[in-house]
Amino acid sequence: VTVRNSHHFGAAGYYASLASRRGLIVMVTSGTRTINTVPTRSRIPLLGTNPIAFSAPAKRNRPFHLDMATATVAQNKVKVYDLNNKPLPPGWVLDGQGQPITDANKAISELDAAIARGVAGIVMVAPDQAIGPQVIDKAKAAGIPLLASDDGLKAADGTAAPFVGFNGTSMGNSIGDKAAALYTAAGWKASDTRIIAVGKADLSVCVQRLDGAASAFGKKVTDAPTSIPVGTDNSVTDALNKAGGVITANQGVKHWVVWGCNDESETGVVTALQNAGVAPADILGVGLGAYLTCKDWAAGQDTGNKASLFISGNDVGSAAVKVMVDKIRNGVALPAETIADTHMVDATSWKAAGVVCT
Repeated sequence: VTVRNSHHFGAAGYYASLASRRGLIVMVTSGTRTINTVPTRSRIPLLGTNPIAFSAPAKRNRPFHLDMATATVAQNKVKVYDLNNKPLPPGWVLDGQGQPITDANKAISELDAAIARGVAGIVMVAPDQAIGPQVIDKAKAAGIPLLASDDGLKAADGTAAPFVGFNGTSMGNSIGDKAAALYTAAGWKASDTRIIAVGKADLSVCVQRLDGAASAFGKKVTDAPTSIPVGTDNSVTDALNKAGGVITANQGVKHWVVWGCNDESETGVVTALQNAGVAPADILGVGLGAYLTCKDWAAGQDTGNKASLFISGNDVGSAAVKVMVDKIRNGVALPAETIADTHMVDATSWKAAGVVCT
């Protein structure tokens, strides 16, 4: 079976296991447009993280099953570590010289280098919030203004550094508002509709986003459908797998509303629903990021991914530069918090908004 012009299809191993359970030997793989994998003893990316899965039945034992990426680690696992503010294990990611980096240690060394150069201000995107006290102390001792971006940083006494980025609750509110508008326009009934709220339950930013979405939806829809929380590791694969049990347990549900902590979570559930035979017209999925939801739109596919909140790194970067330049040139105190703009996009507006599908 060959599929052209496809998008992220979830977990290759899932489809391989379907075939082997029916007595077939199967190999599943997919191409990629992103070149980010460095060959052995090289320092320049030449390959993609093409997924490969192989499965074969056995007479007495369980089927042989292989599900892998061509890189040391799947790209989404790197994203999960970043989202969880955890330092990367050595060997996962290399710098431009082919040397392994773990981000947190590199961040400190880059900070030291910036201080040694006598820079007028520092904007830091920290890979690990645990380095906050060390970073803040170093900048304070050097008399250099420090601005945290994307993820907040706190000193040892709990005092937060000035911050530029996104507000989790506010993003969730935008998602809930959009989902409520789509739900109202669809004219569905709460009795035969369910909401799936998916994301990492022990990550504070996910809790903020999901709670914000639920709160905003509840304010706009008086008779809201029952919400089913699904805890995942924020990857497409885990969302795809975890959603299967929810779908099986709710066979009588006609319509589904889906939102998540990120695009991976939301698109994983939408994919699972469509794989289970739910028509795209019966799914209202609202993502967060737009970098995965846009793939269906780019392919012109009928999809349950109806909209997504576009969070642009350019918006965060430009806001951080503006605030820091104001401090350096005009002596304006760094605001405690600066929230960057977000934009809700759909199949008709994502290109104009500057979304890049990844």
